[in-house]
Amino acid sequence: MHLIDTHTHLYLEAFDKDRNQVIDRAISVGVNHFFIPAISSKYFKRMFDLKKQYPKKIHLMAGLHPCYVKEDFNEELNLVSNLLKSKNFCAIGEIGIDLYWDKSFLKQQQDAFQKQIQLAIDHKLPIVIHCREAFDEIFEILDQFKSEKLFGIFHCFTGSIKQANKAIGLNFKLGIGGVVTYKNGRIDQFIKKLPLESIVLETDSPYLSPTPLRGKRNESSHLTMILKKYLIVLISQLKKSLESLQKMPWRFLKRLILNNLSYFRINIERWPSGRRRTPGKCVFQLHWNRGFESLPLC
Repeated sequence: MHLIDTHTHLYLEAFDKDRNQVIDRAISVGVNHFFIPAISSKYFKRMFDLKKQYPKKIHLMAGLHPCYVKEDFNEELNLVSNLLKSKNFCAIGEIGIDLYWDKSFLKQQQDAFQKQIQLAIDHKLPIVIHCREAFDEIFEILDQFKSEKLFGIFHCFTGSIKQANKAIGLNFKLGIGGVVTYKNGRIDQFIKKLPLESIVLETDSPYLSPTPLRGKRNESSHLTMILKKYLIVLISQLKKSLESLQKMPWRFLKRLILNNLSYFRINIERWPSGRRRTPGKCVFQLHWNRGFESLPLC
């Protein structure tokens, strides 16, 4: 089955010793596409090298992370703008506002966010938003650009249900990662109330490992743990046992997977079984505590 990690920093130093093995482990559990957010020009070469090594599985974004926005941010944005003219990217990201670590560059972060939104609109690309303790500031800017031309993902969404619905209303999807497995994550309390079409899955590796691996290096193979938690939340909503759920048509899971792909304009012609998307039977192997269960998807 094609699972998609919509947000992973595979080019970072944390993976220098075993990057290929990390990717192989992810592929072995069905994660076949990796969407790679940019953070600064420091890592551009690493990103391009990774794309060259895995051209059909790695999908690059361009952008300047808010934590890397300093006085010289316009120089960085010029590099991003030039790259967009010469190379293909799947999104502008990750961009946004982060007031957790440092508030002294708020004005520069706001300016950089606005300019990168305009780049995305000009190039007809989605944006991937980094938002930490800055929902009000983010929404204020998004409201200014509100249109059908602006769309994207709230990466690592940690807001309230009110903020989730606000984001969805602005044509955004919510990136759900390891936080959904945390006891204090909160999002698991209302994610079942959100439309399936508003959800995409991510790891944000090497950060935010899901429970029970919290505190350790995260990697894309852990996406199955995040998916498992999401499904368990849905199960609790439906008040059905795992055994009865296994007998249900799993069209909703197939929809989730296709949603991740189509949002970045990735077209998968065939599933691993060799059959086309429809009609046909697809099988996804999900790792539950007692082992692997084969679950029919369609």
